[in-house]
Amino acid sequence: QVQLVESGGGLVAPGGSLRLSCVASGISFDEYAPCWFRQFPGKEREGVSCVSELLETTHYADEVEGRFTTTVDNANNTVYLQMNSLKPEDTAVYYCAVISLDDYSDYEPDYWGQGTQVTVSS
Repeated sequence: QVQLVESGGGLVAPGGSLRLSCVASGISFDEYAPCWFRQFPGKEREGVSCVSELLETTHYADEVEGRFTTTVDNANNTVYLQMNSLKPEDTAVYYCAVISLDDYSDYEPDYWGQGTQVTVSS
């Protein structure tokens, strides 16, 4: 059974930082690329970042490039999203997801976490 469990969301002031964690079980990052998506109220989920060490590729959305960093701890099957210089417009529910490396170009996640709320406000 595949499980993706996120943690680390919360309330932070503009300009602050948060680190989200996602622990994966039932899958391997050798077969799936770990990704982060976010969803604004009333909007579709949108991609934030995806990384695959096997494919040697990292992708960030333009809106977060240079502020967010995704890292992978393969030993603990955990992926992190370090978010710096946060802005109110980053407020959203953040989801961990994984995409099969066989279909990576489709950018369609195969599994999702439950989501964690990030609120950037003074």
